[in-house]
Parts: sequence; structure tokens; C-alpha cells
Amino acid sequence: MHFVPTNGGIAHCADQGPRSGRPLVFINSLGTDFRIWDELIEPLVGQWRVIRYDKRGHGLSSHPAAAASIADFAADLAGLLDHLRTGPATIVGLSIGGLIAQELYRLRRDLVASLVLNDTGHKIGSNEFWKGRIETVERGGIAAIADGVMERWFTEDYRRRYPEMIAGWKAMLSRTPKDGYLAACRAIRDADLTEGAKQIRVPTTVLVGDQDLSTPPDLARELAGLVPGARLEIIAGAGHLPCIEKPAATRALIEAHLKQVSS
Repeated sequence: MHFVPTNGGIAHCADQGPRSGRPLVFINSLGTDFRIWDELIEPLVGQWRVIRYDKRGHGLSSHPAAAASIADFAADLAGLLDHLRTGPATIVGLSIGGLIAQELYRLRRDLVASLVLNDTGHKIGSNEFWKGRIETVERGGIAAIADGVMERWFTEDYRRRYPEMIAGWKAMLSRTPKDGYLAACRAIRDADLTEGAKQIRVPTTVLVGDQDLSTPPDLARELAGLVPGARLEIIAGAGHLPCIEKPAATRALIEAHLKQVSS
């Protein structure tokens, strides 16, 4: 566990695996911390330099409580990778993490060797959706949306079979700092990376759960169509967080991407 100064704040991160390994960076989604990747990364750390971090306003990271854009989130990550001296990395971004990954490419192409854009899009949600989400959290806190978010994050099958896991992930969401959550919501609301996606020139794989209600497969198809040469992979039996519901299948697709990049 590390705490690294970056872009006016402190990023909480984990840096595992051989320093000689190629860097593989994971960016978590809205309302989560980097523990969502735990089960997925375990077999990867023997070969790759695996870096996870809590984005600003989430987990144990700290930044001034103020409005932030996706560019600010990307600058946080750039500062972290500069501090860790990773050089070009494969960036795996989930949901808002996928927006951050795309924006990092626009701002600092020297840090991006390839992209895995996981359950994300070039623009996520409508202004009306984010207006309702923000107003609800401002009035009632994150607890007011927690049950609904579980339904959007996970398939009905997963929720039925693993109620204890749902309780844990709901607790993680509910304990996210309110100011950090709202800042991220506003950043997502204001982000339209359509033109930037068309300019991406590194190997890119777009992954999506077939039952994702937050960033549905049609959005993933649209994103893959914007990025030149991008490959689309749909993960069966998964919602918005395949790294939790289907870690083996998600890892296999990431490994296939890494193999392609290596060759």
C-alpha cells in the first residue's frame, strides 16, 4: 500500500509484481475502490507490474473537495504514473475509469501503450439521468441510491446467489465520501469524449457485460466503432462489474489483449 502525492492531492495505490514486468494499470468505477480488482489480478502479478489506485474522492485517496473534470482525474493518474516511473502502460478502465483512460491518452500519449475499455463509453448517461442522481444523493446521501445501484451493477442471478457479497459491495458504495461521489458524477455528466475516441491510435479492446444496465452493450458497440481498429468482446452473464461477477472470463480477455499487444 502506497500513498503518492499527485496533482495537488494524495493517491492511494498498490504496485505489485516485478518492476521489470510491463505495467498494467487498473482504474475503478464510480462508487468503488481498487478492491474490485482483487480476484481478477491475482494470477497477473507474477508476470506483469500491476498498479491499482483509488481515484480522487474514493477509497483512501484524498484531493481538495472541489469540482473536477475528467481531465483532472486523468491528470491525477498521469502524476501517479510519473511518480512510479512506469513509462507506457496498458490502461484498464472500468466505467468512469474508461473515460479517464481515454482522456489520459489525449493528454499524455506517452503513458499509454494500449487500452482495455471496460463497461464504459465515449459519453455515459444523459444530463437528465445525472441531474436526478445528483439531486437524490444531495438530499438523501448515497444510501438513498444504494439498492438501485446494486441492481444496475449486478445481474439478478448474482444478487440472488450471493446476498452476502451484495451486502459487502453495498457497504463499499455507501461509505464512499459523498463529496467525492458527487464530483465524479458531475465529471461524467460533463464528459463527451466522442471526438477523442476517434483519435485513439493504440491497440484497444472494448469489454462489456451482456446484462450491463449502466453502460449497455449498444454503447460499447458504439465506442468500439469510434476507435479505429478496436475489438469488442461481450462477457456472458455479467452486469456492469464483470471483474467481480466473471473475473476469470474478464481476465482471459485482458490476457488475450496483452498477448496481442506483445506480438
